Amino acid sequence: MDYDAASPSPSPPVEPVSSDQPWLNGLNPAQLDAVQQLEGPLLVLSGAGTGKTRVLTCRLVNLLASGVARPWNILAVTFTNKAAREMKERVAAMIGPAAEQVWFGTFHSLAARILRRHAECVGLKPNFTILDTDDQLRLIKQLMEVAGLDPKRFPPRAILASISRWKDKALTPDKVSPSEEMELAEGSGADIYRQYQNRLRELNACDFGDLLLHNLTIFNAHPDILAEYHGRITHLMVDEYQDTNVTQYLWLRLLAQKGRNLCCVGDDDQSIYGWRGAEIANMLKFQEIYPEAEVIRLEENYRSTGHILDAASAVIAHNETRLGKSLFTSHDQGEKIRVCGYWDGAGEARAVGDRIESLIRYGETRYNDIAVLVRAGFQTREFEERFIKIGLPYRVVGAKFYERQEIRDAIAYLRVIAQPADDLALERIINTPRRGIGNATIQTIRQLASIRGIPMLAAAEVLLTTDELKPAAKRNLSDIINAFIRWRSQAESLSHPELAMTVLDESGYTGFWQNQKTPEAEGRLENLKELVNAMGDFDNLEGFLEHIALVMDGDNTSGEGEVTLMTLHAAKGLEFDTVFLPGWEEGLFPSQRTLDEKGGSGLEEERRLAYVGITRARRRLQISWASSRRVHGLWQSAIPSRFMAELPRDALIEETEQGMSGVGRDTINTDFSRLTPSASGGYGPGWSRLKQRRLEGLEAARPPGEHSPGLTGQSEFSDGDRVFHQKFGNGNVISVEGDKLAIAFDMAGEKRVVASFVSLVRKGE
Repeated sequence: MDYDAASPSPSPPVEPVSSDQPWLNGLNPAQLDAVQQLEGPLLVLSGAGTGKTRVLTCRLVNLLASGVARPWNILAVTFTNKAAREMKERVAAMIGPAAEQVWFGTFHSLAARILRRHAECVGLKPNFTILDTDDQLRLIKQLMEVAGLDPKRFPPRAILASISRWKDKALTPDKVSPSEEMELAEGSGADIYRQYQNRLRELNACDFGDLLLHNLTIFNAHPDILAEYHGRITHLMVDEYQDTNVTQYLWLRLLAQKGRNLCCVGDDDQSIYGWRGAEIANMLKFQEIYPEAEVIRLEENYRSTGHILDAASAVIAHNETRLGKSLFTSHDQGEKIRVCGYWDGAGEARAVGDRIESLIRYGETRYNDIAVLVRAGFQTREFEERFIKIGLPYRVVGAKFYERQEIRDAIAYLRVIAQPADDLALERIINTPRRGIGNATIQTIRQLASIRGIPMLAAAEVLLTTDELKPAAKRNLSDIINAFIRWRSQAESLSHPELAMTVLDESGYTGFWQNQKTPEAEGRLENLKELVNAMGDFDNLEGFLEHIALVMDGDNTSGEGEVTLMTLHAAKGLEFDTVFLPGWEEGLFPSQRTLDEKGGSGLEEERRLAYVGITRARRRLQISWASSRRVHGLWQSAIPSRFMAELPRDALIEETEQGMSGVGRDTINTDFSRLTPSASGGYGPGWSRLKQRRLEGLEAARPPGEHSPGLTGQSEFSDGDRVFHQKFGNGNVISVEGDKLAIAFDMAGEKRVVASFVSLVRKGE
């Protein structure tokens, strides 16, 4: 039941609990301390697998059972609706229907409830609409059009991302600094932001960032409203506090300002979302903001074996920006961690697949208790292909590699080059990215292809020699059709990876994603590069496309569950019996982009990501690296991640492929701070070299005039025939050239058209 702070309904009585307080049973000393600390600011540093959810729910129950707070006085904040629902269910199982009166919810859902009560304070009505991303983008585009900003130079998605980032930092348009403003749209960023906010008010709407930001505005401008909530919300509890941004931190601080009964639970060592606004400083400075705060460390891990915890602790200890804790467990040390080196990524995927098969064969674990966790989404490709080949059931959290939008688009381009009759592929990308070829043009192409019994690509070439299309549409169509003619010619002189790069660059597809300037777009670009890498394993384009078709048709379902393939970021909060961590190489993990953009703080966040990966494992952990990988079609050597050197040697078993003994060992103790991006496994000059090499094939392109597919031969029309054209109306045939007619139309003047689109009215004399 939603609780309206304006008129609290009578609460069902808290069901009596036995005097022995059963919710306290089984808690370890640190957990018990946290559950019984009911007043004042409290920071619970909860290490991985230490039972923080139980602590949160038991503490909330203890608040109620002890009479310190009533249900409607407690605000319990989580980051996901699922987490809020689970916490509510656990509390309800202990105290009954009184749980309905507790304020459970996410930051956004709770802020929305408050905003609807006080919407007029920020120029809205209580029935305001919350816009989704598509609506936000449409609004940004409209404002950019009015401002005369070119969307190709200033991608709307990038502008929206900047506005969202400012809102996460609690910056209204007037508070955006000049330096930040100059970074966006040549200094127009704050103006667009201001116009965007004004337009939202006119629409009686807001976006997700506004929910909390408007709350801050209301609380700061109306002390009486804030005082009302101080009287009603006496105790706040927050989960995953390390993931809060500036706006969320300020919102919590204002609500806890009077009673200061704020309990924050989280793990600074698992703060891995800095790229989306999370501020680890919120947790690190907790005691500075609340000098009287109690800090309790949950350090007993109930998930992992001793060796796994030793490895996690050893790696994270190299971070300087942390509050510090030491995980321990009552479990035995368990199996040692396997650290494996392979010649290349294919060997790595093959070995992981073989190990999984062996574990299953001997009954050591189940498919759904196994995970392969990668730093970046593009890394799943080699594992997917290997698992399909050996019939190993798997699932990818997120889209499978060859089902991702950008991969399907790129493959469609290549399919048209390899098979010009592939109409489905052509329709997918003829206007992707947008190049001014509308539905009417595509319908005309489709209609001619159907009438003539020829592929759409051939029909499009025919239309370019006529006046069937409007000049702008004809010009836009000509650009892409001539590009396909050129690419087909270049296919004879370029390698297929080089051809793919050429197509992606010249079609504008790579540039389209580069201009987005968002983390999502960066991931899509990495996937496109991995696609080029994959092509290098095949002799020709046709062989690669056949392989893709077979891979996408593979059915790897199993009644015994599936191995999970996912990124490290997506794995946070999960646990598996057996975990594989591949791709631990400099430049890949830690990510060179992160190091370049964020320096030391970026390195520490990458190390926290390594810590998260290690602590997902309960019993078995295998970490691996490859000494070489194909990068943009070229082989490049790699060195083991610096995180390898931070693992405790007595917890490891080191294995390498035959002949690799000693490979990479001389780099383990390298001074990584002095490495250049290329030396540390960055993506080096391979992409540039390929671009240079592919230019050699440009001269081989055939001129458009040499390509005129379609039917030729005797026409049913003659000079002087009276005809009708569905677009230009009635006219007289002036001349006949194969399947083309020159017609003097009564209203449209002289045009060259396709005979298939003309019907005979009467024969000429």
